[in-house]
Amino acid sequence: DPCQNGGHWTGTFCLCPPNVDGARCQFGASTINITAELGPSILMLARVTNRNFSEDLRDTSSPTYRSFVDEFSRTMDRIYHNVSGYGGTRVLTLTRGSVVVNYKVMLRPPAGDKPTTNLHRRARELLDAANAAAQPRNCSHSAGRCQASHRRSGTSLTGDFASPELCRKHTPANFSRYYYPYRTPNSLLCVTNCTLNVPGSINCNSG
Repeated sequence: DPCQNGGHWTGTFCLCPPNVDGARCQFGASTINITAELGPSILMLARVTNRNFSEDLRDTSSPTYRSFVDEFSRTMDRIYHNVSGYGGTRVLTLTRGSVVVNYKVMLRPPAGDKPTTNLHRRARELLDAANAAAQPRNCSHSAGRCQASHRRSGTSLTGDFASPELCRKHTPANFSRYYYPYRTPNSLLCVTNCTLNVPGSINCNSG
């Protein structure tokens, strides 16, 4: 297996984890956008009833896990695309019971409403959208039924956005010490000295 940093060899190429690049997954991504990770979020639970849990779904680097998560995320994107401020999903855990998916729905920061009121309203929008799609296509490897229930609300943007510790939580472990936060007008990025168009960056020549 020639792949590095958690990459998986498919037989013809390396399938790299998120935020890892290169033919052998040997590089950390030059820019990692963590804006959505720090925004308000809502924890949700879904049960995929036409798929049985298997041990390889415990291994986040396995092709089975990655394929399931990718398909689940695409399905949730279709279900939630009309929910105000929807910014994607992030699967947290997969457990038994056909397959129980504990996942986070990331939301763009609210405008106008009080944050708590806004989150409760959007949590209800998410539930209504999930319940309206009782038979979504491709919820697992064939058409099946998904059920989702609201767990709890996340919080709005908080914290020290200048601290390098912030990026160490959201970047690949082998490279985390090289990243630091960089604010733009609309986002918060984790960058390195090799990131182009950032003050003080250097030409790392793909290395």
